[in-house]
Parts: sequence; structure tokens; C-alpha cells
Amino acid sequence: MATRLGILTGGGDAPGLNAVIRAVARRSLDRGYEVVGVREGWAGLVESRFEPLGPREVSGLLPRGGTIIGTSRTNPFKIEGGAEAVLRNFGERLDALVTIGGEDTLGVAARLHEEHGLAVVGVPKTIDNDLSATDYTFGFDTAVAICTEAIDRLHTTAESHNRVMVVEVMGRHTGWIAVMSGIAGGADVILIPEQPISVEQACRELRHRHERGKDFSIVVVSEGYELTYESGERRTVTQDAATDAFGHVRLGGVGDALAQDIEERTGYETRVTVLGHVQRGGTPTARDRVLATRYGIKAADLVHEGRFGRMAALHGDEIVDVSLREATIELKTVPPAWYDVARAFFG
Repeated sequence: MATRLGILTGGGDAPGLNAVIRAVARRSLDRGYEVVGVREGWAGLVESRFEPLGPREVSGLLPRGGTIIGTSRTNPFKIEGGAEAVLRNFGERLDALVTIGGEDTLGVAARLHEEHGLAVVGVPKTIDNDLSATDYTFGFDTAVAICTEAIDRLHTTAESHNRVMVVEVMGRHTGWIAVMSGIAGGADVILIPEQPISVEQACRELRHRHERGKDFSIVVVSEGYELTYESGERRTVTQDAATDAFGHVRLGGVGDALAQDIEERTGYETRVTVLGHVQRGGTPTARDRVLATRYGIKAADLVHEGRFGRMAALHGDEIVDVSLREATIELKTVPPAWYDVARAFFG
């Protein structure tokens, strides 16, 4: 049985990370484990940076945003000798590891388990809700709530000034945040990577709305939406061409480009709000606190049972476990049926 347990958080921060840390630590400390935090994601295992996580350190974490042990987008397989350093430092300091992250962080965990037998358990974390094999990831509900509140607030100023308000939300490859907050906030057009309706079609929806006497509109767009035109042209908007350790470019700016297109094609005054990192910040919702806590308990139990290479997951209302490989093999995209619900209220 493992007696020295490490906890690692990787990738972008998400509301609920500290709630998972608290749950894993409390459950494991009660069993007599030594629990430590791995600093700054996989970088902490490459560089052997740890800190104790005792009862005092995890007290009061439930409502706290961010992660007390830090995070990074480090990929040890892209660092010379990185994977070897992870395995060496793990062997010297730990018996097991709980890795809390999204597709990239858990993909590294899956590979280390499969190729080197690393005793690791995963917890699904991403505000994008795009991890396979689980119905929901923690952090998503908070992000949707923040976006919905922003849309609600933008309705009043849009109506006051007879404007089109474009709201750019997070979502690199999938549009879960855009669809869910758009439905909840009553958006008039929603543009997501999975259902790339053209800019011209979006403008027709807005004109139709205005012809019905509505002189203002709300458009929600995922940051990863590729500007699509009926001519066949497609354009991805990025902040720069550089990529991170997992090959991702830095997105941002599609809202401005879309707003310019809308104003030029319709003549309607159009403004942009980019929600950005506020979607990640602050205290988690009650739903995310509960989900994160349940995930943490499940992860601690998987470690105690020696069931490594698994990830805690939500199926219906039940917390189950699935293989890390199954969870990271492909992204969970927004199905057409979900987008149809949103589209029923376009225009």
C-alpha cells in the first residue's frame, strides 16, 4: 500500500482545484498517509519541488479559487531528460501520485503509466468540459455561471444603445461554455468550433431579429471558432504564432474580428466583450465544490486500492472510474442535438 502521496495540478487553473486537493489530502491523512504537493505541475516533478500538505495547509480551501500548489503547462516529454527526472524524483519521494488536470496534463500521466508503470490516478479538470469519459469536469459550472452573468449584464447595455454585443468566451476546440452560457443567457447567435455556421448566416439571423423589431442582439463566440465565410474562406484568429509545450497557439481576438465583420455587413453598431481569465477566477460554485470534493474522495480511494492508471469520472450522478487512456484519447465535443437547442432561439 502506498504511504507517500503526491498531489499535482497542471494546465490552466480552474475553480475547484483546491477543493480536490483538500478532499484527497483529508481522506489520505485520515488513513495515515504522508501527503505532499508537487509545485507548479509537472515542472515540480522534473525539478523535485515539493511541499507538505498537512491538516493546517488544507484547512479553509473549499471556497478558495486557484491552486495553492501552483500550476504550469509543462510537458516533461518535451524537456531533455524530463521524463527520466520525473521517474527518478517520484521514486525517491513518492509511492503514488494524484494528477489533477485536463487533456494535456492527464495525457502525460497516461503515457507515464503505460510506458513506465507510474503509480498515478487522475482527476478531470478543465473549464472547457472537453474531457472524454466523464459527463462534466469541475470548473465548468463556475465558468458557465460567470459567462451567463456577463451576458445578462450586457443585455441591458445592448438594449439601451441598440447595439450588437459580441461576447468572446473560452473554448479552444469545443464550444461547451458558449453553448451553455448562451442558452442560459438568451444569446441570439452562438458560434462554436464544432458547428461553424458562416459569418453571413450569423448576420442574416441578426437582420431577421432586427426586422422583428428587436434593435439589439447578443452574439456569443468561442475563442476557437474559425471565422467561416460562404466563399469557402476560413480564418483562425490567434494572438501570436508561438506554441506552448503541448503545441497550442495562444488564442484570442476572434470577437474583435467577428464584430468588425458584423458591423461592416449589417451596419449595426457592434461592441465586443472578452471575458478572458475572469472565467477561471474566484470562488467555485456550490456544484463545482461538491463535484470536486467527490472526485477527490474517489481519487484517494483509487490510490488506497492500488488501482492506478484510472481517472475519477461522473456518469449520471455516480462517481465512477475510467482508464486515463480512455479519458484522453479524444476530445468531447458539443453534439448537434445540444447546438440545435441553442439554434432554436437564434434571430
